[in-house]
Amino acid sequence: MSSLKKAVLVLLLVSSLSVFAVVKIGALLPLTGGVSAFGDLVKKGIELALEERGTVLGEKIEVVYMDTRSEKTEAANGIARLIDKEGVIAVIGEVISGNSIAAGEIAEKKKVPMVSPSSTNPLVTQGKKFVSRVCFIDPLQGTALAEFAVKTLKIKKATVLTDVEQDYSVGLSNYFIERFKKYGGQVQQLQYKSGDSEFSAQLSQALAFGAEAIVVTGYYNEIALVAQQARALGFKGYILAGDGADAPELIKIGGQAVEGIYFTTHYHPDAPVTSVSKKFAEAFVKKYGVRPSTLSALGYDAYMLVVEAIERAKTTKPELIATAIRSIKNFQGASGTITIDANTGNATKDVVILTVKKQQFAFAATISAASLK
Repeated sequence: MSSLKKAVLVLLLVSSLSVFAVVKIGALLPLTGGVSAFGDLVKKGIELALEERGTVLGEKIEVVYMDTRSEKTEAANGIARLIDKEGVIAVIGEVISGNSIAAGEIAEKKKVPMVSPSSTNPLVTQGKKFVSRVCFIDPLQGTALAEFAVKTLKIKKATVLTDVEQDYSVGLSNYFIERFKKYGGQVQQLQYKSGDSEFSAQLSQALAFGAEAIVVTGYYNEIALVAQQARALGFKGYILAGDGADAPELIKIGGQAVEGIYFTTHYHPDAPVTSVSKKFAEAFVKKYGVRPSTLSALGYDAYMLVVEAIERAKTTKPELIATAIRSIKNFQGASGTITIDANTGNATKDVVILTVKKQQFAFAATISAASLK
């Protein structure tokens, strides 16, 4: 074979390989199970981001989805499959804190960066070098919720319902109670477990206590049921929650009972905070025909931040991408301006307060992170 023919064959081979070269990013999401609504919302944000920025370092990006079934064990197993079998160089996920803690242990062991869109418990990133997030953490939102309860709603007595099976709920309750008591508030703390559907015993205790607010620190399913049963028992006070309430299913399940609820979250399209926010909202409506939710914005931001880190690292080596993620400052995302702490992997973000008004999520207030120190 002549040298010319060999050269042509080599060029053809390289060309054909480049056509199929892809950069794989994993998406570890609860697409079925108890919090599947969260996974679906995050996925919508990721898909929109992929359409807008589908290449990196000159290669096509492929997002590989892995369903955790809303379970910790599946989260750990799923991220292992993404890394070992699919060959992803970074992972977006998981969505809820308990699952992210389980998955994060695997990411850390295998030295592959993982960025959670929405897991707010401090333990998700604590002691980790490869796990980061684009959302605020529970000490911030728990404090913000207590500040809003005391200073805006003038609440002095609160019953806090904690899901003892969820790290997120336990942590959020503790941070709310700490700040609420600082202002002289009286607290009654009661418990329930994930999947519970009957709350009459706890609510009867709340009524006897004289609670002016019931604070439910779990996820949308139980929050909606608590609201329904509380109103049926004649509770006239406030119902408050954290970002676990932020899914359209809250209203679908709770109906009129969740009217007037207040909860902390990360984003609302009526409160655009960056130039990206407005463009994101417009593109989301065009693609899906509905306004974007918080989790869709966070999914979008997590993807965009990971891709930006790959560009900055100028490599697909996971360890260098992890370092690049931790170096990102003032990143203009759909949900706000994001700065990743180089030591903790946590994001500095303001807290948004939403309410349910006429069966829609409505903007109520923004509490700056700086004001909560």
